[in-house]
Amino acid sequence: MTQPPSAIRAVVVGAGAIATGSHLPALAAVGDRVAVEAIVDVDAERVEKAATAWGIPRQYRDLHRMLDEVAPDLVVVCTPPTAHRDAVIASLDKGAWVWCEKPPTLSLAEFDEVVGHEGDGGPYAAYVFQHRFGSAARHLRALVGEGALGAPRVAICNTLWYRDAGYFAVPWRGTWAGEGGGPTMGHGIHQMDLLLHVLGDWSRVQALMATSARVTETEDVSLATVALVSGAVVSITNSLLSPRETSYLRFDFDDATVEVEHLYGYDNSHWRWTPAPHVTDAARIASWAPPGAVGSSHRAQLESLLDSMEKRERPVASGADGRRVLQLAAGMYRSAFTGEPVLRSDVGPGDPFYATMSGGDLERARRVLTRTRTAPG
Repeated sequence: MTQPPSAIRAVVVGAGAIATGSHLPALAAVGDRVAVEAIVDVDAERVEKAATAWGIPRQYRDLHRMLDEVAPDLVVVCTPPTAHRDAVIASLDKGAWVWCEKPPTLSLAEFDEVVGHEGDGGPYAAYVFQHRFGSAARHLRALVGEGALGAPRVAICNTLWYRDAGYFAVPWRGTWAGEGGGPTMGHGIHQMDLLLHVLGDWSRVQALMATSARVTETEDVSLATVALVSGAVVSITNSLLSPRETSYLRFDFDDATVEVEHLYGYDNSHWRWTPAPHVTDAARIASWAPPGAVGSSHRAQLESLLDSMEKRERPVASGADGRRVLQLAAGMYRSAFTGEPVLRSDVGPGDPFYATMSGGDLERARRVLTRTRTAPG
């Protein structure tokens, strides 16, 4: 199949479910803008199956060989989290832009190391936070920037999902070395990222975490109260123990409440806009309805990334913009394990939670996370 000369030459790292279920469909959906030239995975059977299903001409089992022989423009990283850092750095060092699955890295230290391999004007590494890119989320962020809804006051950010014991049979899941953390890092990070994308930076966090029902090193539930720089206050819950699964964000402004409830992706129908009692101007209320009908999706983010590549500008959800939610996660782990509130400025180079979300003291982490199992009463 002949590709247009302007097509961005892409490769995919990892041939598992996230690649075949989300990334390869997104790459196919953008048509002639991208040509997928190769896929790599350590599992020969898996990479052959994905290449055959998606018509990918070249298969590899070694990332570095693929980068040398293909010299891609874009590398899409779909590996388990423990492999993100090395794959992203290797790709950037070969001059390729990168789009990497969440969580970006296992720690802030790793994230900052990756940024050191980016160039001025590219290549850049961007991370998968696709919920930012639906019509409703984009419109809400614009309205907040304009002050059109009044000041933000209160927000709720809930990721209430269910994962049974079998989910954690995969060796890297639920481990500090494999995932960097539990649902705070691997599940709720999507909703937390959208929260901060809409409302801005956080200033202070107090958190509680527990491993109460699953056999994991990391937490299976986390809760936090967060103060934002804007003055708004937020409650966050991330759970893998909730039979009625939902992803829910609520934003209360002076003039309106805005809510979205979905599971793994939304369209405009999942959003609700409620004016405050004093807001009666029908034209103003009508202006809050999001224009367009783009849902949250990998494709929507990919199209934004391709635009940035063509302009040679830093993409959304990269650099400081992609780091913000990872720093919140680090602050939540530090607060939960120390029992103290944490300021955003506390989590930086020299702090144990900058280097690893566990703070480096695995025994303390185990003791804190499992104390609900042994608490009296």
